[in-house]
Amino acid sequence: MLLDSLIDRATQLKKNTVAVAVAEDFVVIEAVMDAVERNLANFILFGNQEKINQMIEAKQLKIKSDKSIRIVHAGTNEQAAGLAVKAVSNKEADVLMKGNISTNIILKAVLNKDYGLRTGNILSHVAVFQIPHYDRFTIVTDSAMNISPDLTHKAQIIKNAVAIANGIGIETPKVALIAAVETVNPSMQATVDAAALTVMNRREQITGCIIDGPLALDIAVSVLAAEHKAISSEVAGNADILVVPAIEVGNVLYKSLVYFANAKVGAVIAGAKAPIVLTSRADSAESKLYSLALAICSVAN
Repeated sequence: MLLDSLIDRATQLKKNTVAVAVAEDFVVIEAVMDAVERNLANFILFGNQEKINQMIEAKQLKIKSDKSIRIVHAGTNEQAAGLAVKAVSNKEADVLMKGNISTNIILKAVLNKDYGLRTGNILSHVAVFQIPHYDRFTIVTDSAMNISPDLTHKAQIIKNAVAIANGIGIETPKVALIAAVETVNPSMQATVDAAALTVMNRREQITGCIIDGPLALDIAVSVLAAEHKAISSEVAGNADILVVPAIEVGNVLYKSLVYFANAKVGAVIAGAKAPIVLTSRADSAESKLYSLALAICSVAN
């Protein structure tokens, strides 16, 4: 029920508008219509107008009012991405959502110097998981954007994730810096960076959270594992945010939770002028809906 409660939380907030780049996709249309039915947001759908209307008709769905959904024709994917980003940049919309379009095309528009959504901060992927038999959210970052972040980038990735955590009601998230071991090993850069980030947190260079690391995954999420290894920490066994050292680790962890643990997930790109729903084209309508709710909660924060 955790992610469903996130939808409920989002519906209580100010009505936001979502700009969807290349909306001609049955799963995207299904997620959009579900969001409208739940009174989650208004939408501007950018893409091939004829195809979008055909998909809406094929699903036997009805647009309730002109205010809930507006369709803007775009001849190409690049044009749709540019128009959607401009809508957010011009404050016609509050959230950007990726539709049936490759990530590199939409990110090129997001990073455009004239109308893009960069703030000068690093952009990072933040995924919020609901894992069966686990009584709280688990946030994983970064599994999709930054390949091998350095110390400075990891500090910003943490700040982005903390902002998302705040948006879903976690006031002072516990952040675990994931590595293979719990001790600092100069041959393992992940452990060196983790130790430095922990010190930065204690000296208030990174605020709004409690950081500890390096921590192996079992120590971060299991109180029993932490006790067995005699590791005493506010974070050990109780981590809200798992910060991975590189994209391969994050990507494998993300997909393992989805495919092996049957976890449900919502995800956004944080660090831009507005939240970006950048789900995979293979993601379900349910996952896209959760991601929309997460983005809307982030706007409010």
